[in-house]
Amino acid sequence: MSSPVRRAILTAFLLRPGQSIAVGELAELLWDEPPCSATANIRSHVTGLRRDLDEAAPGLSGRLKTYRGGQSGYGLDVTPDESDLARFTRATRHGRALLLDGRADAAVDTLEEAVALWRGPFGQDLPPTRWFSAHTVGLNNARFDACQDLFTACILAGRTELLGYRIETVIAEEPYRQKLWALLAAVHCIRGDVVGALNAVKRCQQLFAEDLGLDLPPQVAAMRAAALTWDCDAAFRLVAARASTAEGTAPDFV
Repeated sequence: MSSPVRRAILTAFLLRPGQSIAVGELAELLWDEPPCSATANIRSHVTGLRRDLDEAAPGLSGRLKTYRGGQSGYGLDVTPDESDLARFTRATRHGRALLLDGRADAAVDTLEEAVALWRGPFGQDLPPTRWFSAHTVGLNNARFDACQDLFTACILAGRTELLGYRIETVIAEEPYRQKLWALLAAVHCIRGDVVGALNAVKRCQQLFAEDLGLDLPPQVAAMRAAALTWDCDAAFRLVAARASTAEGTAPDFV
């Protein structure tokens, strides 16, 4: 699908599955200031989207419904089992509930399924409108929250192989998340790598001071204290305490 407008229209339908979106509302989602030709452009792109859907799977265009009446519009019939976002939401909620219940191994398996549904950041090549920007921020935050829950569950389940590397890859995308730095220091400390733990703390301290003008986050400072005393158990208890009051909730986009 080469047209960015068609991708944006399809994304809007997937974010509002089974709902009718009036043409006027769709125009406001696609453009903060819709052009005079917005209605004609949308109709043309919807026609092209039908072709794209049939090329992907013959007959798929039948899912794209046209609604007529006072407010004509369009919508896409999608079941929850067909939507990655719906599956992600369910798996994230279930995984977080398992984590809060102390079932770390089961939480890891469930949250791995949720995180595996992502292929990269949401929002690339979408119009930078207020509506799409809000969804971009919300969905990407939901992904990072799920990653944090997954990494926490991995630590509590003792499944820390390559976990430091996995946390580093997420920090590269979202460097100002305090909990990620705390988890990175915890992994090193729990595995007996005190130097690695203190190095993670130092990097975090420099980043927050130079970029944000902030002191070392309390979560990370607590991990530094554990590392300085070579107290692996203390680092584990800090992670467990955070898990018992897990932050964030699964998104309500679906």
